[in-house]
Amino acid sequence: MSRVICAGHVNWDITLRVDRLPEPDGEASIRAQTGAGGGSAANVAAGLAGLDVPVSLLGSVGDDDHGRATTKELAESGVDCDPVRTAAGETAVKYLVVDADGEVFVLGCSGVNEAFRADDLSETLLADADVLHLTSQRPKTAAALAERAADAGLLVSFDPGRRLGERDYSATLERADLVFLNDREATTALDQWDAGPDGTTTVVLKHGARGGEVRRGDDVSSDDQNRRGDDAVVSHPGFAVDPVDTTGAGDAFAAGFLASRLRGDDDSTALAVANACGALAARAAGARTAISWNAVADLVDG
Repeated sequence: MSRVICAGHVNWDITLRVDRLPEPDGEASIRAQTGAGGGSAANVAAGLAGLDVPVSLLGSVGDDDHGRATTKELAESGVDCDPVRTAAGETAVKYLVVDADGEVFVLGCSGVNEAFRADDLSETLLADADVLHLTSQRPKTAAALAERAADAGLLVSFDPGRRLGERDYSATLERADLVFLNDREATTALDQWDAGPDGTTTVVLKHGARGGEVRRGDDVSSDDQNRRGDDAVVSHPGFAVDPVDTTGAGDAFAAGFLASRLRGDDDSTALAVANACGALAARAAGARTAISWNAVADLVDG
């Protein structure tokens, strides 16, 4: 089966569940506190492993308890963590504050989560893979990894995340075959990047509770329904669930889309699977949720 390499952040998440998000100079009550592994690349890798896709993770953690705990957790879920680099310093810690409606804001201490380099990815592993999925990381590292993967004939997938507005990812976007963006990120990305007018780029838009859509070529940047061909844009309304915690839902969405396409599904089916995975993540606490094909089928077929 096709192997995916996920490259990017590997974190330790401390989730604080609060009664509400306070106003400035206000206060909220912490109802529960938990710690578990997180980070966008690690989350996607865990989701792919749950969907039976062979997956390797490239990233970096500190030589500390958090680093050992998160790599152990990932390895036990089926992720190949051999490429994860242990660096001097502290593992990145993110504090996720989640309100009663599942909405999240994040406080971060980056630690060593960008200590890995593009040349930490071995030629052997690259030759054994079919897809490189990149997430938020140093732009130069992402661009170098995308170039190596493209030269080796891999499909390059990229989900730049919330730091897209702060970093110039144009070089990586130009090499990507598949790009995941939420609504806010899409506007920023189109300022950095000519979105594949030759029709070779697939953009998957994540609309959260409103589902998502797949666009190709000229239709990536068009809001004019009359310009969209039937084959160029595919949409799915999502699944109605009561959100508990939206942390990691976008990562689960990306994992579902990739896993579905790798088993040969078309865009319509892959989008349904992606939305199901995002919904499963949103209705459970924490950045990572146990995702399986059986759980996906319960939503898609139900």
